[in-house]
Amino acid sequence: MASTGSGCFPCMCCRDKGRCSDFTAWIRIRMRIRSGSSETDSGGGGWIPERLQRLWRNPAGQVAVSSTTDERRPSGKEEVPVLIPTFEENLEEQHLCEASQLLIDREKQLFGEMTETADLQHHQAEVEKLSADREALEKLILQTVLQSLSLCVGQVDNEHLVSAQASALTSAVRAVMQEEEQDQLWKHRCRIQPDWRPSNWKKLHDSTIRVLVESRMDNPTFPSAASHTEQSSVQADVYSMGRQLKEDLLWVVTVVKDCYPPEMDICNFYAELYHKTFRARIKKLADFCLDDKDSEFLLRWVNHSYPGILQKPELAGEIDVEALGKLLPNDILDPMEEQYLNKQQADLMRYIRQVLTEAKERWNKGEEPPTEDGCYASHVAYDIIQFINGMVTSAAVALGDPDKAKSLTSKLTDLMQSFKAFQEEVVKHNRSNSITLVKANLGCIEQFRDVLSRMTHLFPDGVRLECLSLLTDMTQSAHAYLLSPVHKVLKPQYQKLGTDDWLNKNQFENLLKGIESQLHELKGSTPACYQKLLGQLYQEVAVEYVKRLLKGKVKLKDRQRQEKAYVTVKENAESLHKLFNRMGSNEEWLKEILTKIAEVLKLQDIPAIQMQIVLLGSAHRDLSEKHVSALLKLKKNISKSDRKTVKETLTDTRKENNDVDGNTQPFFCKVVVS
Repeated sequence: MASTGSGCFPCMCCRDKGRCSDFTAWIRIRMRIRSGSSETDSGGGGWIPERLQRLWRNPAGQVAVSSTTDERRPSGKEEVPVLIPTFEENLEEQHLCEASQLLIDREKQLFGEMTETADLQHHQAEVEKLSADREALEKLILQTVLQSLSLCVGQVDNEHLVSAQASALTSAVRAVMQEEEQDQLWKHRCRIQPDWRPSNWKKLHDSTIRVLVESRMDNPTFPSAASHTEQSSVQADVYSMGRQLKEDLLWVVTVVKDCYPPEMDICNFYAELYHKTFRARIKKLADFCLDDKDSEFLLRWVNHSYPGILQKPELAGEIDVEALGKLLPNDILDPMEEQYLNKQQADLMRYIRQVLTEAKERWNKGEEPPTEDGCYASHVAYDIIQFINGMVTSAAVALGDPDKAKSLTSKLTDLMQSFKAFQEEVVKHNRSNSITLVKANLGCIEQFRDVLSRMTHLFPDGVRLECLSLLTDMTQSAHAYLLSPVHKVLKPQYQKLGTDDWLNKNQFENLLKGIESQLHELKGSTPACYQKLLGQLYQEVAVEYVKRLLKGKVKLKDRQRQEKAYVTVKENAESLHKLFNRMGSNEEWLKEILTKIAEVLKLQDIPAIQMQIVLLGSAHRDLSEKHVSALLKLKKNISKSDRKTVKETLTDTRKENNDVDGNTQPFFCKVVVS
């Protein structure tokens, strides 16, 4: 046969010359793609009408097409025919995209020739055959989509199966997109439409995945947990669904994603479906009257475990986690969290009370606290701290919010008040085991202080500050109780300070010996607590020293006696500091106070005295005019007006430097002068 001028192969079915020409061009392109030819549209290669293809079929049902281009025919060799698979063969090989294209081509050819209803009736058999083939293809495509996740458990190591499944899914997705494109094209064609248009295969695809997800979440393939773990039915269900969700989403982002075009955003589509399905199941479980363990387990999954799954590196880069939101709405989640917090807080308070009660019972029985490394020890603070840390940390996980977890310790102030009251009772009754218990309690106080200062995430700020204040009061109370007997022994030596006898004779050596003998009685608390106790004693001895000096019993009438007083005070300061430093304390600032006072006693020029008083007052903001006046009165050669000038200088200097805080250690406020 010869071709016509229009390039149309003349045949019995060619009713429309132009339309046949379009179809001829498409067949040429398809044949070139199949054969790998690079010939142009105007090149050789015949066109075989659909109705004549069966004349060229080989026994396997394939179409054999011979090339007529001389340049492409190998010299001396017989031409190898190009075989085009049939629709049925494409289905069998799961080449669903190619099968879809064949049906679309048949649809174009068949319905492209119809101009009226009579044409539809004339081709009824062909239409029915095409419809049946479409149903077969649709069924296979949906089946392929339903099998998208079938290999993500147990067969992941079989690369051949994974590759075959991915290839079939990719072809199915392309077929769906081709159908979607044809649906859009048919909207703009003014012809008789097939009954299956629009096919809405994209909607069918989406609903199929929805069914797939719901089915996998209803029937998880993963066991709930290890066999030795005791779990309720609620916990087992949630664990299984969560594990199924995690493994399926990991499969989606590693395998399924590559089978879809980016514009379909398949990872987020799957994630949203799994999220909604899991959310519905969790909400249904939350509607039941759960016991405390199940409720806590559910909160952990909602606030910690589930976000942890989505935040895995493999998923976080592919899924918009923020858009998904929480598994439970606030109207359900908030009451659950409140119930959980109330229960945990009640347990915490009950445990702390129990610890304090047991400690009090041991004291009432006359038991001595145990010793560790030669120090009296109490496990009250350790037990309470461990329990607080464990419960608040656990609550932060269950609630997904450390700030909410802090509220567990909102009533800790009341418990610390109870601890303080217990110590006050111990001090008041002063039993045989009271001193050792107070020494042990000093270690507890330091442990509490350390935790409150460092682990701020465990406590609300207001509660933390109130508890620290209570601990300071307890420390001062314990120090006063332990040091009171020491001061009672040293009182006779204190009475000789600031007198002529003290100035003329070295009475201070007796005071030092008395202090040293009493220091051994103070041992028994932890090294850090003992060091602080020594520091407190050092400060109180220095306060007593300055108080006795400022009483004015010693008469420093002239320069000679003032210089002698200077030497005495300075030597006393050195000796006192040396003693306490040797015993473990190193309060350098106390030595400096006594040294500055000694300098004032020695100085004779008013400007020099003014400077020294300003230095002393700048370092210690609690130095008052009364203290300055009492100190200057010791120097009988200073007039009242000079004393006034010195005091005014201190006041004016402080006004000019009001922003300077000075030493934070209180001292002169404890020195009472009349």
